[in-house]
Amino acid sequence: MSVADNWDTTQTSGAAVPISNNQTAVVRHRIAEVRRQQGVSVRSITRKLGLSTEEIRRQEDPTCDLTLSQLAAWQKALEVPLANLLVDSDAPLSSPVLHRARLLRIMKTVQAIREGTNDKGTERMAIMLAEQLLEMMPELKEVSGWHTVGQRRTQDEVGRIAERPISDYFAQDALR
Repeated sequence: MSVADNWDTTQTSGAAVPISNNQTAVVRHRIAEVRRQQGVSVRSITRKLGLSTEEIRRQEDPTCDLTLSQLAAWQKALEVPLANLLVDSDAPLSSPVLHRARLLRIMKTVQAIREGTNDKGTERMAIMLAEQLLEMMPELKEVSGWHTVGQRRTQDEVGRIAERPISDYFAQDALR
């Protein structure tokens, strides 16, 4: 028997989930899939939930057994009905949530064009598109464009980064 015989790759995300010969992997949620469909980055969700990247990745594992309060936090951060996080992995997002996710991605693209152009005509067109999107979905007002390089940080976030100590092992590993 090979190592591959102990891995289940039937999930929609394509991630292999280790299982024993007598057990099947129980998919409990589809948080990672919904986060990707919503266009929310891991960095953004770590800020919203106040968790480490490692903890986010652990909770996004479809076999992770989350508490109700953890599911509620994800539901609030992703702004989707709780049922969308729990339904069968092959089921699409509900129509209103899928529509919202598409509009959000369009608004991010419009804002990126608006922020990145030097052409007045292109900027006017982007402003008109943004206004039309806001007519359909006013909550898009605070959406910024896609980040081209890295993530923009506020002064508050820069301060929080400075508070996190760098381990001594980090410097030792860099010197090796």
